[in-house]
Amino acid sequence: MLANIMDNLFAKYTMTEIIWVCIGFVGQAIFGARFVIQWIASERRKRSYIPVVFWYLSIVGSAVLLAYSIYKLDPVFIAGQSLNMIIYFRNIYLIAFRKDRKMGFKFGGAEENKTPDKKE
Repeated sequence: MLANIMDNLFAKYTMTEIIWVCIGFVGQAIFGARFVIQWIASERRKRSYIPVVFWYLSIVGSAVLLAYSIYKLDPVFIAGQSLNMIIYFRNIYLIAFRKDRKMGFKFGGAEENKTPDKKE
């Protein structure tokens, strides 16, 4: 029965289109995983918290979804993913170059990467 449903579902698609649909689902899964990661990190800290990996997943998921939307020639989806990526890269930049922390990344949140307070 499941095989019959799958045959009917994909009967109208070419192999290339099926591959692109799979790519779209992978992109959506990566993009959605960032919320699961953020939720787990927040639950562990008992407060709202966004780890750095959230922004990396945002970039990767958006890039894959952007590729899919370009293939589908969907201008609304293309514009949305393109503009969102600017925000994600900006957040990574702001985290990387904060004045009160060392250079480099850890996959924890920003407060885990702070430098010790200097005494003058």
